[in-house]
Amino acid sequence: MATSPIEVKNRKAEYEYHLLDSYTCGMVLMGSEIKSIRAGGASISEAFCAFIGDELVVRNMQINPYGTNVHYVHEPKRDRKLLLQRKELDKLKRKLKDAGMTIVPVRLFFAVNGFAKMEIALAKGKKTFDKRESLKAKDVKRDMEREG
Repeated sequence: MATSPIEVKNRKAEYEYHLLDSYTCGMVLMGSEIKSIRAGGASISEAFCAFIGDELVVRNMQINPYGTNVHYVHEPKRDRKLLLQRKELDKLKRKLKDAGMTIVPVRLFFAVNGFAKMEIALAKGKKTFDKRESLKAKDVKRDMEREG
């Protein structure tokens, strides 16, 4: 089955956070949500991950309703369960107890087998001066590419 390379990135994540560990996980989605993601109707720029009990969910991820589906329309910003192994979940839960740590979605994509996957990262918030340093490094890199 040939799938088109649909990929939704969270560009703000690298600017706002120091990304430490990354994990690839599955998601529990409805059929209309998969269709909407394939049509390009998803956004993870405002999304974040949180634990509800022992389950990890992604919150605030926008998946627009699909086309003319009038029988059942999913809620665009509902909580969606992420699928990770128990030892990975326990590790993330332990590391979240440190100050300033959070879990952010970095990328949403389709795997070779056609399932929707999300890459999440354990992250620590950047200070303002760190953000300025990131912008300077990006400008220098862009200038080097122009010259070379």
